[in-house]
Amino acid sequence: MTKHHKAYKFRLYPTEEQALLIRKTFGCVRFVYNKMLAERKELYETYKDDQVELKKQKLPTPATYKTEFEWLKEVDSLALANAQLNLQTAYRNFFSGTADFPRFKSKKSRKSYTTNVVNGNIMLLDGHIKLPKLKLVKIIQHRTIPEGHTIKFCTLSMTPAGAYYVSILTEYKQEIIQKEVKDVVGLDFAMAELYVSSEDEKANYPRFYRQMLARLAKEQRILSRRTKGSSRWNKQRMVVAKLQEKVANQRKNFLHHQSKSLASTYDAVVIEDLDMKGMSRALRFGKSVYDNGWGMFTTFLDYKLREQGKRLVKIDKWFPSTKLCSSCGNQKIMAMSERVYSCPCGSILDRDYNSALNIKNEGIRLLASE
Repeated sequence: MTKHHKAYKFRLYPTEEQALLIRKTFGCVRFVYNKMLAERKELYETYKDDQVELKKQKLPTPATYKTEFEWLKEVDSLALANAQLNLQTAYRNFFSGTADFPRFKSKKSRKSYTTNVVNGNIMLLDGHIKLPKLKLVKIIQHRTIPEGHTIKFCTLSMTPAGAYYVSILTEYKQEIIQKEVKDVVGLDFAMAELYVSSEDEKANYPRFYRQMLARLAKEQRILSRRTKGSSRWNKQRMVVAKLQEKVANQRKNFLHHQSKSLASTYDAVVIEDLDMKGMSRALRFGKSVYDNGWGMFTTFLDYKLREQGKRLVKIDKWFPSTKLCSSCGNQKIMAMSERVYSCPCGSILDRDYNSALNIKNEGIRLLASE
């Protein structure tokens, strides 16, 4: 049986005392990470010309700081240990060429910390979750974790709007059987609808950000007039943060439902491997491209399909899906303003629907070649 991992995210409602300790832990984790990074950089500068001596140097650990900084003892020691592991991972990624050199964490960076399961210190208990140092914290568990899933570690986080969440990573054993591909659908990215499918169906994305734009602009104008750091500024900052968080939650909920529907209906979904960042810059459609969350949608779609032994097929981004006629294979140049594909063979189709058919056909060809 193969081991798999799956995370479940739930909303937390800590007491004021628990919330204070959570925020203290965020600060301590950031402090330990930055101090270890600073000391590592100092060691490197001192011994960079003598690699043999550099390797002999003892690297700092969170435990070595607790004598000097006693307030580190107040928080979860496993969270501090994970800060050290995160720094080691950052260094490893840098030396492998997959990431930039580790940077110091600021107070504005994402507030989170991770703790591990040791001797039953983390458990779900009737509307509460038992966590190290925090004891029982109220949790809204909107879905059940299946039997056979073992909790490995938890990541606690706080949003800019002040909401607390816990992400529980579980491990389970299951043999996923690859399904025979029978039903295939092609999806063409569309800025307004999210996608148009080869079944001529549109996602009809509600464009949550655009709906909130006027209200958000008004509240941000009010925020810009406040004195930064004042109590009125902080109160208005929370208003803006809550509006932005609402948009993000609406978008995420919509994308989860759409991806679940597709993963349940089809054995394979074919999409183009698009560079969304480059597209938003080149076409100057930044707000429209980022509003519908195509990247998040494809991530959701990928793991939902894999869990069922199904496939997400990505075709090359340079594949001329827009230029090809899905009926005869004829190719012609299409301007951005043209919304109907008209071919000499007599085929007249909506531009996005024609592209979706071409994407589906190319995906079937790739699957057959495998």
